[in-house]
Amino acid sequence: MKPLVAVLVTATLLLPAAPAGAASPIGLTSGFYVNPDSAPAVWARNNSGDSRAARIQSSIGSKPIARWFGNDANIATIVANYTGAADGQDKLPVLVAYNIPDRDICAGHSGGGAGSVGAYRTWIASFAAGIGTKPAVVIIEPDALNGMDCMTQAQKEDRLGMLLYATQKFQEKAPNTYAYLDAGNAGWTNASTIAYRLNQAGVANIRGFSVNVSNFYTTSESISYANSVNSYLGTTKPFVIDTSRNGNGHGTGWCNPAGRKLGVPAQVGGGAELLLWVKTPGVSDGPCGTAPTTPAGTFNPDLAVRLIDGS
Repeated sequence: MKPLVAVLVTATLLLPAAPAGAASPIGLTSGFYVNPDSAPAVWARNNSGDSRAARIQSSIGSKPIARWFGNDANIATIVANYTGAADGQDKLPVLVAYNIPDRDICAGHSGGGAGSVGAYRTWIASFAAGIGTKPAVVIIEPDALNGMDCMTQAQKEDRLGMLLYATQKFQEKAPNTYAYLDAGNAGWTNASTIAYRLNQAGVANIRGFSVNVSNFYTTSESISYANSVNSYLGTTKPFVIDTSRNGNGHGTGWCNPAGRKLGVPAQVGGGAELLLWVKTPGVSDGPCGTAPTTPAGTFNPDLAVRLIDGS
């Protein structure tokens, strides 16, 4: 019996190329989709009398921000409706698949995920099917390849297998989607290790990889890191950068640190294939830093204003 790594790499190399009808989702659309129901937009709408509301809506709620999707039995319908709304406006939606079992197992702030390998495979296949032929960008499982160091070998093998399956499903079921496996950030796993894991997880099957998701490293630092990852991959893959909170660089700490600032809004190019707001500005990293009582994934208007002001 082959070792898991060999099996994963072999499976990756034997997969067919993208379907002949595949097209660039950037070329199929006329700009990025702005979700009218993002957390900052909803907060501003529901708190119009608050002195912070107009600033939050203008600086954050009105901008293209990725929507994160987790453990929902109706994921195919939810994704189909969301990408359909964007398609109806001729806009490009950015989605985040965030449901890997034992999610955030090492850090613990954003725990959860599917209950089993089988449940995840069903979920991610349904996610991809929900997009179908509509144009989209998908970030696959932030932190999943980096947050493995505390896992057992069996858990690591399961995770790599699930991510490989995910890349296969997007290749098969969502031909007009640019999918990117998450590769962490410039201050986390070294480039050679993450490149090895990206290859194991099937990066060859999809468009490329993402860096700096939910972190604060500058665009230039992130470009350097991504280029280093590419130098170890054995092939050059396009990459995208999360610029949502990198306007002042990374500073000290990763959990709601003070002094961070909004970065450049979503655009094509800028040193990467795309610069994106993947993390929603104002959504807490966990009950720590400048929001010690705000759980991970919860919008906090004070965090949002801090990012607007760079304080």
